[in-house]
Amino acid sequence: MPAKLLTLLLSLPLLLTVCVADAAPPKRSAEAEAAFVDKVNREYGVPKDVLRKGLADARYQQSIIDAITRPAEAMPWSKYRPIFMNDKRIQGGRDFLRENRELLLSVERDTGVPASIIVAIIGVETNYGAITGKYRVLDALYTLGFHYPKRADFFRSELGHLFALANEEHVDPNSVMGSYAGAMGWGQFMPSSYRAYAKDGDGDGHRDLWTSKDDVFRSIANYFVAHHWRAGEPVAEPAVRGRGRDQLRQQEPQAGAGPGKAWRAGLPAEGGHGQGLASQPDHAGWRRRSRVLDHLPQFLRDFALQPLAAVFVGGVPAGAGHCRGRCRQ
Repeated sequence: MPAKLLTLLLSLPLLLTVCVADAAPPKRSAEAEAAFVDKVNREYGVPKDVLRKGLADARYQQSIIDAITRPAEAMPWSKYRPIFMNDKRIQGGRDFLRENRELLLSVERDTGVPASIIVAIIGVETNYGAITGKYRVLDALYTLGFHYPKRADFFRSELGHLFALANEEHVDPNSVMGSYAGAMGWGQFMPSSYRAYAKDGDGDGHRDLWTSKDDVFRSIANYFVAHHWRAGEPVAEPAVRGRGRDQLRQQEPQAGAGPGKAWRAGLPAEGGHGQGLASQPDHAGWRRRSRVLDHLPQFLRDFALQPLAAVFVGGVPAGAGHCRGRCRQ
């Protein structure tokens, strides 16, 4: 047997041992978990034995850490835009509006939140309810809350809200599925937002953001209402660049350009340069531009957790056309 082959075979057990060691989950912190149990019990009244069992059931998922360190939303706008602003996604929005027209219009009449905006949120978050997440939310929030130092406080807080939500809605936290970041349902509500803004639209005594369209639509609208949505006003106004990098001003309205055309005028051309919203292909540039966009509130950017997603939410109603504000088509 050649010497090199013999050496390789003899080294295989060592290589396997190293791989297994690398794949092992990080050590759990009994002290941190005990402090978490005390805090959640004190703040939300969830029994300590329930919390301890929940943490014992939670599993570290390396794939969650991998996903959050390379999110799609970190792409520049020129690459992010084609994922959502394409004919298939816009047609999906038209179809969804048509199929759910009566219920959406009812919610719009009650809340003042346009049906098109509700649909756009669902479109960008879950492709109109088709993709609501493949991770157990318990695993996602445990992994990020205890093993992702960069945002541990936020995700640990959301884990507490998950246990509180499960206690309030009488559901098993082990059964709740969502995104790698712990967002749930068609609108991808984090647990704290679920508790604060979800509505029982169909009156069955539960706030179900997975299977009840009435609950889903009214919960999304309620989020907007709670954050002072101003009915009948455009989502944003286009801006143009001045001489300096940060010298931006509101674009003068074009002749015949009503509120329904605001987003089409403001969206950048392919490549992300020129006039309009998000013309700089980076998050910092988008935030700078947001200062001169009078009607793009912070809560809209927070809803999807990323500024680029908020651009899509404004863009789909204009792209789909005909359904801005009143959804009459």
